[in-house]
Amino acid sequence: DLELHLQRCQQLSVTVLTDHQDLSNTELKTITNSRAPQEYRIRAKLRTYKPQKLHQSVKLHCSKCNSLQEVPDGDDFDFILQSSAMTAPNPELHNTSWYESVTWTTQDQKQREIAIHFVKHDEMLQHPEDTLLMIEGGTLKEVWKLTKRFKCVIPVRSTENDLELLDLSAPFLLQGNVKYYGCKQCSTPKPMKSLSSVAAEQRLSWEPTEIAQVLGIELLQYVFIMKFTLVDETGALNAYLFDY
Repeated sequence: DLELHLQRCQQLSVTVLTDHQDLSNTELKTITNSRAPQEYRIRAKLRTYKPQKLHQSVKLHCSKCNSLQEVPDGDDFDFILQSSAMTAPNPELHNTSWYESVTWTTQDQKQREIAIHFVKHDEMLQHPEDTLLMIEGGTLKEVWKLTKRFKCVIPVRSTENDLELLDLSAPFLLQGNVKYYGCKQCSTPKPMKSLSSVAAEQRLSWEPTEIAQVLGIELLQYVFIMKFTLVDETGALNAYLFDY
């Protein structure tokens, strides 16, 4: 457990970073006065690390504009789904050449209209574990239920002419328990009919990168970031960890 390990490192008098065993130890003062990039081996104490909670280390990174953002929480997604559910599914967009639609009205007080569009391959429905579907009007709980059975779930809403993605604050795609997000700044979302070209491919795998590309989405990647402050008797050094 990295968090416990870091806490233990703080308690020890000295922490040794064991990379570059062939190099002799270099004082932090020498490193801060040197030009990068160079390789060093240091002997230092860990004074602090951020963030304190390990889950806060996970961010979303756009490789195009190099922006970093927090991973939205479930409440944000739920609010966006509830807002989109206020617009009833457009029946004129149901049962096209490349997807088959099923609709129903919930029995609760709100009597929401829900539409699920199952994308076909070679004019046939696929097995659930291979199926991509689009859902309109669903709640967070209903969306998660679908992700447990079907390969890909895309929350959408109706316009006059086509289905479209929700606000990019919401994930544009869900696969299992993984939520995929797009960069608001770099994406130019396209209507869902753009997916029909992928559905027509001979070998259909529903890769998130390919789905993002045809939908005009710049895919955000999950990254792990931490900042360590290291000290010795000559000075202090901030060390940053950034990894996919």
